[in-house]
Amino acid sequence: MKAVPPKIPRTSNGLFAGILLAATAVGLIVVVFFFNPATHPIYPVCQFHRLTGLNCPGCGMTRALHALLHANVATALRDNALFVLTLGAGFLRAAWYGWNRLNGQPNREFFPMKFLWPLLTVALVFTVLRNLPAFKFLDP
Repeated sequence: MKAVPPKIPRTSNGLFAGILLAATAVGLIVVVFFFNPATHPIYPVCQFHRLTGLNCPGCGMTRALHALLHANVATALRDNALFVLTLGAGFLRAAWYGWNRLNGQPNREFFPMKFLWPLLTVALVFTVLRNLPAFKFLDP
């Protein structure tokens, strides 16, 4: 009979990782706020766009974030509508998750796997549409 391996005690490593992740995110947001991606060449270039000339689902995302941080929702939607809508849905999901947690109600995982395939399908459809001439308004 095999011996059961000992349980690994929980440490504060998760808290440290969370704080590090939050600090990194805030730092990146500050950079995007102060340095416009349309005018500053410090941001990486989309390799998919560079190689194919087509727009991927992420093209225009940094410009959209810059526009959102400056409260210009119309420009953000024009740069990358999928990112803006997904970000909004993520904030609503986080608010719902936090509300349940504060009220002591049980939560499942934050992002259930059943959402993955529909989200990937929407991203694929968005990518195809934004590269068609009839949907030029989705082009960043």
